[in-house]
Amino acid sequence: MSEPLATVHLSYGIPRAGVPSPASFRRWVEAALAGARRRRAAALSIRIVGTREGRALNRTYRDKDYATNVLSFPMDLPPGVRLPLLGDIAICAPVVRREAAEQGKPVANHWAHLTVHGVLHLLGYDHIEEAEAVRMEALETRILKGLGVPDPY
Repeated sequence: MSEPLATVHLSYGIPRAGVPSPASFRRWVEAALAGARRRRAAALSIRIVGTREGRALNRTYRDKDYATNVLSFPMDLPPGVRLPLLGDIAICAPVVRREAAEQGKPVANHWAHLTVHGVLHLLGYDHIEEAEAVRMEALETRILKGLGVPDPY
């Protein structure tokens, strides 16, 4: 049996009821890594937060005073240090549930999408510029299709 591509550490700032299983998060992370053609082992943390913590993180790190669906914090290692650490992701469970309902999609599909989205940010993908957004969305759509999740856009 081969080594897993990803080590995913999960932490919870809210009760775990309604949150996908650790196995689901690991599957989504590994799909994102494989889809981005990352061949080396990777380690990352995912914290599931509530509205209050999500809002505080978004305010502190992005100067936006509201809870957002997913935040990514890429690891910034000193020069010459090579570790498999990618960084941290925070996913706001109440926002995930609300957006899934508003968009008429299964909540599990939205969890998968936001996990893949967050991992791609850790790998350096972004959507600030139009060309970057098109590239990132196409990659997300392809990865999610492989997971059986319809195009989220």
